[in-house]
Amino acid sequence: MDGREELAVRFEAERGRLGAVARRMLGSTAEAEDAVQEAWLRLERVDAAEVENLPGWLTTVVSRICLDVLRARRTEPVLVEGVEGIEGVVDGPEAEAELVEEVGRAMLVVLDRLGPAERVAFVLHDGFAVPFEEIGPIVGRNTVAAKKLASRARQRVRGAGEERGTGDRVVVEAFLAAARGGDLDALLAVLAPDVVRRADPAALPAGRAVVLRGAEAVAGETRVIGRRARFGVPVLVDGAVGAAIAPDGRLRLLLRFTVADGRVAAFEVVADPARLAAAEVGLADEVR
Repeated sequence: MDGREELAVRFEAERGRLGAVARRMLGSTAEAEDAVQEAWLRLERVDAAEVENLPGWLTTVVSRICLDVLRARRTEPVLVEGVEGIEGVVDGPEAEAELVEEVGRAMLVVLDRLGPAERVAFVLHDGFAVPFEEIGPIVGRNTVAAKKLASRARQRVRGAGEERGTGDRVVVEAFLAAARGGDLDALLAVLAPDVVRRADPAALPAGRAVVLRGAEAVAGETRVIGRRARFGVPVLVDGAVGAAIAPDGRLRLLLRFTVADGRVAAFEVVADPARLAAAEVGLADEVR
């Protein structure tokens, strides 16, 4: 086996770990695979004898590639589509399912809301125990600043303040489960008789009422457009239990709930980009 073949073998031994790092940083299986492949191409162009710590070198290269991708996303126009656009899945349903299984949809949602450097620092340190001394050069900060990036990210992941209404999570989960299954009886059981549903216009198909009242009307509509609930997951929204609708782990809609006597008394569907951006979204306790 010559030196190049040996290097390829050593790279393949690192591929799985590098893919896991890139998937958490990018929230996309396809983009993660591209980042890992680019790292291999860069490795082929260097003198392998000069690489003393191959795993560390590869982690640095993949992280910098991911950082560039994340920064490029920030410069591209953000397109927030209404209800019709929610069905699309960037990586395909199988890849998305694997990514959600590996990382968790709620975690993908909150990671996607971090700044590029915050996300890289948080993933490397909290996810893969990379020392801050190594993270600093990757994100262009000193060690102290890298620690602050990860700490700030950690606080944002946890959400605003202490979780309020922990018992409400059971009701939210029951609502999402009933919506996913289109189960009318289960929806009627979890909705208060005089429930009120409010929604941003962009969250609804054309012609739907922005305000809807009564359990039967709300349950009926939820059955029609409830297929989006398969992308739903409980999260904290400004410290209270709500839900995110997030295909590919990228937030499209937020649901804010008012729960009374063990039922949904009201909920709001938020789709306006400015309101989505302003909301504090974090992980509920059970997935922290």
